[in-house]
Amino acid sequence: MSRALRAMVLLMVLASCGGGNFTAPRNLDDACSILSQRPKYGRAFKATERRWGVPVHVQMATIHQESKFIGNARTPYRFALGVIPMGRQSSAYGYAQAIDSTWDQYRQETRSPRAKRDNIRDATDFMGWYMNKTREKNGVSLNDTRNQYLAYHEGHTGYARASYKRKSWLMRISGEVDARSRMYQAQLNSCNRRLR
Repeated sequence: MSRALRAMVLLMVLASCGGGNFTAPRNLDDACSILSQRPKYGRAFKATERRWGVPVHVQMATIHQESKFIGNARTPYRFALGVIPMGRQSSAYGYAQAIDSTWDQYRQETRSPRAKRDNIRDATDFMGWYMNKTREKNGVSLNDTRNQYLAYHEGHTGYARASYKRKSWLMRISGEVDARSRMYQAQLNSCNRRLR
């Protein structure tokens, strides 16, 4: 085999081992369509529901708001004077938009040192862990999408201080997340049995 051909084959093999498919599924307004396109999402949501008790529709609505199901989502860059890049708005990354410090705490407490934010199973497990902490610390039911989302966004201390009440835009968004959760729940009830 010629050197050029070997190099091309090696390049193709390495390219196929790449980071994975981080694009969003089509039709994010249809829970059944999402699960049909990405069966591994359904398995991840169910595993988190079994382990942590967080309903699938709550997980899906939160991920939709945080990353629109884009596995390698990041916050936008900040710019000084409108043109000089100053870094990203936060360290949030992945499906669940977990920040570095909270992700590190999750990996330590759950003994999951290899967990990755761009892995749907790890991201949903993180959400289950975090939402259970919200229930323990703030008394928010795992079925209460609106308040779970507020605590997810503001952090447990911020939620306890009701910092969200001074943010009308966040109150509106939490209502949208709650409405999407109810929509997903109704859709999931009518999905093909193998998707539920």
